Amino acid sequence: MEAANPSWPSRGLVEGRERAAARAMLRGAGFSGEDLGKPLIGVANSWIETMPCNLGLRGLAEHVKRGIRAAGGTPMEFNTIAISDGVAMGTQGMKASLVSREVIADSIELVCRGHLLDGVVALVGCDKTIPGAAMALARMDLPGCLLYGGSIMPGRFRGREVTILDVFEAIGSAEAGTIDDAELAELEAVACPGAGACGGQFTANTMAMAVEMLGVAPLQSGGIPAVDPAKAAEGARVGSLAVEMVRSGRKPSSYLTRASFLNAIAGAMASGGSTNAVLHLLAIAHEAGVPLEIDDFDIVSRRTPWLADLKPGGRYNAVDLTRAGGVALLARRLLEGGLIEGKAGTCTGTTLGAAALATSPEVDGQEVVRDLARPLAPTGGTVVLHGQLAPDGAVVKVAGHLWRRHTGPARVFDSEEECMAAVATRAIQPHDVVVIRHEGPRGGPGMREMLGVTAAIVGQGLGDTVALVTDGRFSGATHGLMVGHVAPEAAVGGPIALLRDGDRVTIDVEARTISADLDDAEWERRRAAWSPRRNRLGGAFDRYQLLVGSAARGAVLGEPE
Repeated sequence: MEAANPSWPSRGLVEGRERAAARAMLRGAGFSGEDLGKPLIGVANSWIETMPCNLGLRGLAEHVKRGIRAAGGTPMEFNTIAISDGVAMGTQGMKASLVSREVIADSIELVCRGHLLDGVVALVGCDKTIPGAAMALARMDLPGCLLYGGSIMPGRFRGREVTILDVFEAIGSAEAGTIDDAELAELEAVACPGAGACGGQFTANTMAMAVEMLGVAPLQSGGIPAVDPAKAAEGARVGSLAVEMVRSGRKPSSYLTRASFLNAIAGAMASGGSTNAVLHLLAIAHEAGVPLEIDDFDIVSRRTPWLADLKPGGRYNAVDLTRAGGVALLARRLLEGGLIEGKAGTCTGTTLGAAALATSPEVDGQEVVRDLARPLAPTGGTVVLHGQLAPDGAVVKVAGHLWRRHTGPARVFDSEEECMAAVATRAIQPHDVVVIRHEGPRGGPGMREMLGVTAAIVGQGLGDTVALVTDGRFSGATHGLMVGHVAPEAAVGGPIALLRDGDRVTIDVEARTISADLDDAEWERRRAAWSPRRNRLGGAFDRYQLLVGSAARGAVLGEPE
């Protein structure tokens, strides 16, 4: 057996006479003296039974550990938490989702630091586990990587493929009377056929793609669907990689650069991905100490064509992208156009460009990823707005629709529930601008996603005539003219807090502005009359509310507005 490297953190835990008690306890946990002489690799598992997204991770962990052992390391598995956005959506439970991102990052950090682990593989699935684990790796600068559990397979409903988005939109259709409850129940029963994360280019698959382009997960590792037998071999490969990273001393700081973050943004833009990529990449960059601003997303979007024809804006599911050639195919397209930096490093020790070119060629006749000469759109799927209503910025997803300008009367609601009640009673009219405020990081607290509301609006046939503006966020499954992440948020007195029913709101995507038809004097009168609302939930939520910063900077803790 090779000699342990004295620079490994674990040597301070298990070597020397004074560490006999620690070794005794570790022996009680099933580790031999030989095990403790090897690099100790954490396997941070976000397995949980509350959702299909992370359900396969318990079994996947065994294959990761097999790979670690085969490479001469000792795996030590531990768990972190996960909240299902899809299950919690539209309830008070959704307030826990973004909060969980910070808890995930903290818990991985605490176990790795507390047990002086030498490296870590983080197994991730549903939305916040991916950025939370990446934040932890960047913060600790510990050798290791992420492995995404993979997408769910599409369901089959009356001869067509469906995803969870179809169920959310069918709820609105049932309320509009265009389908009955029996049809809704039939769809519900088949939409999620097993383990895996939501199947479109929603937040989980967007972030899985982003972390591969970022370099913190091996290219092509996440695209293998959750139930595909090939996932086992990939788990073992990633486990072996983590041991090699420890031995070579390769840390995230060696490859997490500004160029790698711009690559990740380009991947999200070219795939028509979730607006949540803005929030999470800003947070990961913050942990890595890499300068990144909300306007960088708009700069990249302007130069990056939308190439991947993926739901919700396009036709195909995540598994279709894998069959066509995977994330590497999209990366190759972007390399061809000089739209990403191929020399950016990755966790594997090779460059992103080399990794993309080393993969198998695209499948003949595939239609999922377009050529550069015929993009779905000449610019990316997400843009950043500024202006009277969002001085610090707001985010709008434009992939999948050509609607670029809208003016209409504001319909103002102080919570998602208030708005959903109005939608359910069909009180929202064509051309309205629905405004949902006090749902930001601090005001919610927790910055809930609005998929229930947006899907119901689409399901009622209003998706092309009603815009929505919120200081909360949207699911990656959302589509239509939906403006989120409005900053400053209402809870800190942002202009969205001053809007009233009937105010004329204009969203101009081409001009990158969002404004209300009010003069400065009226704004000042309303500001003088404004007072903050208190929304205390207790416990972790109160602590989060006191510490969380602006969505325009990633909603990280310790940077309050």
